Amino acid sequence: MASYEKGDYVKVEFPDETTGIAEWMWVRVEVCDDRRKMIVGRLDNQPLSNYEGKIGLDSQIVVSFSNVREHRKPTEFTKQ
Repeated sequence: MASYEKGDYVKVEFPDETTGIAEWMWVRVEVCDDRRKMIVGRLDNQPLSNYEGKIGLDSQIVVSFSNVREHRKPTEFTKQ
């Protein structure tokens, strides 16, 4: 079984090279590659920083396991 499953959410730190201030955003997992220790997913937040237009809401990105700071299942975001 993969460390992260399709539909899971991981919180990732995105440093802003211009300001030096990091922003934390959720990424929705599409693919988890345990062998390479990386996740392919979609950004689930609208960034507050510009990031020179490189990323935005729903951008597909690749994240190393080492950059994951939090992991949640989709059900953890729904009201009980």
